[in-house]
Amino acid sequence: MKVTRFEDLDVWKESTSLAIDIYRISKDRELNKDFDFRDQLRKSAVSIPSNIAEGKERETVTEFIRFLYIAKGSAGELRTQLHIAKEIGYLPEARFLELNQRVEKISGMIGNLIKALKKGK
Repeated sequence: MKVTRFEDLDVWKESTSLAIDIYRISKDRELNKDFDFRDQLRKSAVSIPSNIAEGKERETVTEFIRFLYIAKGSAGELRTQLHIAKEIGYLPEARFLELNQRVEKISGMIGNLIKALKKGK
């Protein structure tokens, strides 16, 4: 079955869910008071599904792949910020592990989608 809407992509659904969770956790404790860090964390999380959607809406495989690479880069940025948040005491270890694992999964899904699109070109 051919995917025609970005909302039908599992990677978009997973990354949107993650972005929502990042917003929720960033309202808690000290993280909410560190405005610059909180905002950057949120921006990188929101950038992942946003770039997936924008690339899909461009309606060319080349553009879609380009935006998927940007989304994958945002996933790396988010993982870095999660590591920092853990190390400075904003995230407990268990929460960090759960979130980081989700980002790694999403990054892998993006990579697999890129490979599939390149193969089908």
